[in-house]
Amino acid sequence: MRPRSPVAAEALGFALAGTAAYAADLGLFVLLRGPGGLGPLTAKALSFLAGCTVAYAGNALGTYRRRPPAVSRARQYGVFFAVNLAGACIQLVCLAVSHYLLGFTTPRDDVVAGSGIGMALATVLRFWGTRTFVFGTGAATVTGPGPGPGPVAGTEPETGAVRGPARRKRAPAAGG
Repeated sequence: MRPRSPVAAEALGFALAGTAAYAADLGLFVLLRGPGGLGPLTAKALSFLAGCTVAYAGNALGTYRRRPPAVSRARQYGVFFAVNLAGACIQLVCLAVSHYLLGFTTPRDDVVAGSGIGMALATVLRFWGTRTFVFGTGAATVTGPGPGPGPVAGTEPETGAVRGPARRKRAPAAGG
């Protein structure tokens, strides 16, 4: 069965890439924490990085493969990582609010807050951020004080291609 709208197809591809990323994150965390003997924060940091890489590859080579990158793949990955880091922060905030402010302190409460509610909110942010800032048609634009988005400094307005260093014309010498 094929999704009826482009956004539905995009959401499905995003979900498949996210599922693969989650599996990589979880699997690597368990391996690094158990047989690898790493501490919980080191293991989670490395597994998070691996999960981000799998999600980026799945989205770049799958979901958004028909959208040519407006910037270098390295920069695109950096923005993708930042969006995913923001999603992780949302999950931590949901957990902290539930646990420390609302007093829901059982392990089950923590799972519901961080991995349930937090994951749902983070997924919405990640989907929006990925399609808007990473793979969106306006991924190479910035919003300034003018009427709306415009090209990033140092890029061609139509193609987004990076230009060489800007050269200023010198003003003619006085009296000459």
